[in-house]
Amino acid sequence: MRKIHLMNETSRDATIAMESIPEAPSPKLGVPGRTVVFHRYLASTEAGLHAPLLAAHGEHLAQALVDGDPEIDLEQVGRLIGDTTPVYLSADGEVLHVSPTLVDVLLNADGTERDRKPAADTPGNVNDVDAVRVVGKRIAKAEAITKFAFRRTVAIRHVDGLTYDFLYAMAKQLADEGVLAMLGAGAKGRDPLVFQENGTPYRGFLEGRVDGPRYQLLLHLSNLELRVPT
Repeated sequence: MRKIHLMNETSRDATIAMESIPEAPSPKLGVPGRTVVFHRYLASTEAGLHAPLLAAHGEHLAQALVDGDPEIDLEQVGRLIGDTTPVYLSADGEVLHVSPTLVDVLLNADGTERDRKPAADTPGNVNDVDAVRVVGKRIAKAEAITKFAFRRTVAIRHVDGLTYDFLYAMAKQLADEGVLAMLGAGAKGRDPLVFQENGTPYRGFLEGRVDGPRYQLLLHLSNLELRVPT
């Protein structure tokens, strides 16, 4: 079970659990009594790709395609594809036998390269010494769904009786006010939330729901802000 170090507005903090919200199953394709089964078939071999064909036939490639169908390997094309293993290639098409060195490339507005430097590893920060904290800013639910595209939602759960009281109080306050609380990471709560090393940085919005002694504390995550085009 994954952990998150969370701090409320009164600077009370606790390390608690979080888990993904199960998604509703998507509709199944098919007809009554039968299920659609998808298969993959080989469309071409390496020799049938454009670059090898162009190298072999040059300017006469178009006529060669008409006369003899050199792009089709009759022994291979159309064969059923089973389990596969990803293979990473370099820009020259060579197989990479070791992990590549990642580089951050900065571009100007016109697309030209401005700078490049070795990619820096970004550690996860949701279960760090510095707690993820409520930054104090509130946003109405109706306003949030028109300003941000939410990509993920995780549930915040208590791990014992004390953390139940801690989370229930947060959920009840948010539910009574009908708002979302914004979360931030880092020493001052100004950083985005990163759940794993080199993971996607997210803005966090905390929603509370209460039904008697039961509660839900949902952390909605967004990395896309919606703006009206100018």
